[in-house]
Amino acid sequence: MSGRLAGKYALITAAGAGIGRATALAFAKEGAKVLATDINAAALASLAAEHPAITTHMLDVTHAEQIQALVREWGPFDVLFNCAGYVHAGTILETDDISWRRSFSINVDSMFHLCKAVLPGMLERGKGSIINMSSVASSIKGVPNRFAYTATKAAVIGLTRSIAADYVTRGVRCNAICPGTVKTPSLGDRVRALGGDEETNWRSFVQRQPMGRLGEPEEIAALALYLAADESAFTTGTVHVVDGGWSN
Repeated sequence: MSGRLAGKYALITAAGAGIGRATALAFAKEGAKVLATDINAAALASLAAEHPAITTHMLDVTHAEQIQALVREWGPFDVLFNCAGYVHAGTILETDDISWRRSFSINVDSMFHLCKAVLPGMLERGKGSIINMSSVASSIKGVPNRFAYTATKAAVIGLTRSIAADYVTRGVRCNAICPGTVKTPSLGDRVRALGGDEETNWRSFVQRQPMGRLGEPEEIAALALYLAADESAFTTGTVHVVDGGWSN
């Protein structure tokens, strides 16, 4: 361990699996104290067993009152990683009001409430790093059948840049990560939901990748680690694409 996050306290959402889990472990291994949140109690229990620096707490990011209570009880934080997200499949004509609202509730509103809750503590101490999960399916690249998802992830980029601009002189940084297709449990769920031959469905995701493979959660976690660490102190308001060349 090199201790790149020694002395830092990080809050991570959707930490039970995939990118969130990989990031929680990466942060803890680099010396951070981590509060890992999710709606999956079993996933959180198994995560907590993997490293003593990880504390877990149930959190539904669609409930602003839960967010506010958590930050009051457990804050202040040095790092916030907004990783929770929802992928709705469909064109605009296939997106109903409920799916549209759910997409924004999970992907955008949750970040609004979390950033608003942690910012006072960061500003009081004059330091902090907020990392927001966007996607190449945003203002970076249009992706078929991802209308609501793409709209929300474009909103995340605007949210990120606005926070960065507002607090650039007060020690708080805010950056966004835009992954391509990453091999996570949630992607596996979507692959199975397509029906038909599962292996063929996986191949279709891989074949659209210029590198001929999907990303790994640990590769995204490595970027989150950099943005959380002091070595990225001159980095704010940026959009980091990590997609194996898919958006080129």
